[in-house]
Amino acid sequence: MVWHEFERSVVLESRDFAAARTALFDWRVHRGAGLQVDARSPITLGDHAQLGWRWVTAPVEIIAVTENGFTYRALPGHPEEGEESFTLTQTDHDTIVFTISARSRPATWWARLGSPVTSLVQRRITDRYLAAARQLL
Repeated sequence: MVWHEFERSVVLESRDFAAARTALFDWRVHRGAGLQVDARSPITLGDHAQLGWRWVTAPVEIIAVTENGFTYRALPGHPEEGEESFTLTQTDHDTIVFTISARSRPATWWARLGSPVTSLVQRRITDRYLAAARQLL
């Protein structure tokens, strides 16, 4: 199966980088997007989390943490195989940009079977992450 890669960004209204970082690392963007999150806060390297949406559960492991964000990888049981990164960048003009980048492919039989639908769901959840970031950060 082919890997699907994407990157999406949004400029945030906030100029408070520390507050935006705290909200991101406390899983507020994920919760704001409508996901159920079973995880420790703040995010730390090696943590495992259970993300849920409707009837789907998605176990992940935090594999990278920087001052600006984090990356998790899908664990067995996740409908997708791959990684997703959530990053905050402060520009020279004190503007904060929130970026999501991902590389994934279907991991379960039902995700492979419904690949077009799975891709649509992933795009919709990404849109919800970006909308939540605009509201929360």
